[in-house]
Amino acid sequence: MKMPEDFLLKISKLGSDFDSVADTVLQAGGEVVLAKVRSNLSSVVGRGTKYDSRTTGELAGALGLSPTKLNRDGNHDIKVGFAEPRSDGGDPVAVGFRAKKSNGKYKYYWLYRVKFGIPATNLATKGDSITFSTPTIEGTILRRNKADAGGKHPWKAEALEGDVPTATITNWHKEVYEPTYTTTPQNQG
Repeated sequence: MKMPEDFLLKISKLGSDFDSVADTVLQAGGEVVLAKVRSNLSSVVGRGTKYDSRTTGELAGALGLSPTKLNRDGNHDIKVGFAEPRSDGGDPVAVGFRAKKSNGKYKYYWLYRVKFGIPATNLATKGDSITFSTPTIEGTILRRNKADAGGKHPWKAEALEGDVPTATITNWHKEVYEPTYTTTPQNQG
């Protein structure tokens, strides 16, 4: 989109004040868009349904405006959307589990940082009934921030039954496993 010359000239005179002015302008424009989106949403939610609507207004109330931020290209961005983190389930957690091997022993795993999304539930309607399916959840496994004793930032730990002390296996689901190292890590510089 090509901007008018007089507008570009006025912007160039802002100098070091450009960032704060851009934030203010985007915030004001975002408020106008937010009001229109909220109005449009409220005018259609619960309308034209077969049965009486039980809408509470929570969806329109969850709409919000993000703070103005610089994106990776150096442009100022502001977003109108749902204030709750719908694709972001919250803080990462450690997940520990075991899997039985073909030899009858168990292999134990810890995934150090897993960030889960919001569980999805699929509903199927037929006539007046609703069929619920088993909810699904997705997670992203991340490297941990804390370096281990080997100086690395692993994403998982593994232990094979019989290769580690019995106490490690007994306490597997009570605390996050930290492998021990018999050699000192070399400096990589």
